Amino acid sequence: MSLPQLTFACLVLFLLEGCASPNEENGPVRPNIVLILTDDQGWGDLSMNGNEMLSTPNIDKMASEGVTFDRFYVCPVCSPTRAEILTGRYHVRGGVYSTSAGGERLDLDEVTFAQLLQEAGYQTAAFGKWHNGMQYPYHPNARGFAEYYGFCSGHWGNYFDALMEHNGELVMGNGFMVDDLTDKALDFLEANQANSFFVYLPYNTPHSPMQVPDRWWNRFKDKELSQLHRFRNQEDLDHTRAAYAMCENIDWNVGRVLDRLEALSLTENTIVIFLSDNGPNGARWNGDMKGRKGSTDEGGVRSPMIMRWKGTLEEGKVINRVSGAIDLFPTLTDLAGIEYTSDKSLDGLSLRPLLMEDDPEWEDRYIFNYWNERLSVRSQQYRLDHVDQLYDMDNDPGQNTDISGSAGEIFEAMKVAKTEWERTVLTELDRTKPRSFPVGHPDFRYTQLPARDGLAHGNITRSNRYPNCSFFTNWTSVDDSITWEVEVQATGQYEAVIYYTCVAENIGVTLQLSYGEARVQNKITEMHDPPLTGMEHDRVPRIESYVKDFKPFSLGDIKLQQGKGTMTLKATNIPGQGAVDFRLMMLKRAEEKL
Repeated sequence: MSLPQLTFACLVLFLLEGCASPNEENGPVRPNIVLILTDDQGWGDLSMNGNEMLSTPNIDKMASEGVTFDRFYVCPVCSPTRAEILTGRYHVRGGVYSTSAGGERLDLDEVTFAQLLQEAGYQTAAFGKWHNGMQYPYHPNARGFAEYYGFCSGHWGNYFDALMEHNGELVMGNGFMVDDLTDKALDFLEANQANSFFVYLPYNTPHSPMQVPDRWWNRFKDKELSQLHRFRNQEDLDHTRAAYAMCENIDWNVGRVLDRLEALSLTENTIVIFLSDNGPNGARWNGDMKGRKGSTDEGGVRSPMIMRWKGTLEEGKVINRVSGAIDLFPTLTDLAGIEYTSDKSLDGLSLRPLLMEDDPEWEDRYIFNYWNERLSVRSQQYRLDHVDQLYDMDNDPGQNTDISGSAGEIFEAMKVAKTEWERTVLTELDRTKPRSFPVGHPDFRYTQLPARDGLAHGNITRSNRYPNCSFFTNWTSVDDSITWEVEVQATGQYEAVIYYTCVAENIGVTLQLSYGEARVQNKITEMHDPPLTGMEHDRVPRIESYVKDFKPFSLGDIKLQQGKGTMTLKATNIPGQGAVDFRLMMLKRAEEKL
């Protein structure tokens, strides 16, 4: 080994073994970690992957200065990928089966790598879309993140000056959401530059609604697109233009993070990861791969993945071995020198040998992609899809020719693996097991119960079939109600605040919240009838609900007894034609009970 190679190897060994630096007396040096996750950005939505319709220079530069995993697989939709990143285990093991109404929650007996980092002394923060549970202890503040700013739902209705939450308390955002989230992350980097830190930055774009500031939209609104989806009649060109504008905004914000790390002299002790949570949210160019968001085919689950650790990882290295979201937990804990001791086995592998060695011993493996009763399995060369069609991905990346009839041995081996995964992994998911929404955990002051998690009875309808950012409307009778199946974690006094709108003729409606024998009620005395908003910022028509400026109104204090039951909100008196439109309820524990 030459002297430069020896020096580099020693440096890597020094960093990875956690040797104490001469200026540190409180324990080993551990790398900082910044994990940037985008929402609905496909593999093809980067100029580094051959897309000539947009420019992502900061992410491209990050790849040139780091390691790119060229065959990296996530889940077809949002919350499952987040669960697999956090736990290193397939999402079905952790109880995640939906993207809304409680099915997005990660089981409480699952350990996140953020918890391990926090226990090891890291300062931890998450800024953005959580989507693995809203009520504590599903909340990010209970899953390893001391600081949280963002929204816990699956999508949001407005990306400008939006209603957000900070450690459980509702607050107003500032400006365009991705910019706002990045601002908060930069502030955290500044405040914790002398500490080991982990920053999780799950952006909310380019998920719909397709909103982006003029600065980015103006580059694309009249742009001719020459690279199109493989089935061109399926593509909505304005939707594609909006997605590209959002991706360029993401790139600008990634550049802001990288620049701040450089300005703080943290670049060489910070691992930065960039990836997306699923395939593109529209029919657009994606390297002619089959499938998009929601699909278990290649285009629905292949994600860009870049890892940069300047001075430690080889710059510009490209790794073609298959890997996935399940590998991030074991990889990052390995690089940080943190031991995982749970009795729950990890499905992922540490990618450290691929990162650190030129020609490591690495056996072929299977990566399983599951969603909506569809299971696909990927080996290094082949994909067996959900209807057992086999494709040679090296020679047929578009999945055009089924070779199951001519590749008998490979076909049978992958079918066996698929059946075994269904038997040993998928069976851990029990959708019939009731899981109440926790209320009033003794370690947390705030419990949010949104319309998303409620059940409407009588005439009440949801503002949109997608629950995540919806509200309840058409409340016309005293027989109508909204209910939540809850489990009160600790007996205590709580203020119940609802967020409502009410037209003038319905002033005087009396609302009552009940749980067991406890009751609290109050009369609406102020009209609040704002218009629906969101369309003024939409670049293309949305499929989700529009939103309104809902007003907080205190029903008063209610004493909740520990235990399980049904929480009910109803109108006891409706003097007009209806009651209110309802967005959410916040239960706030009395301070003296904390």
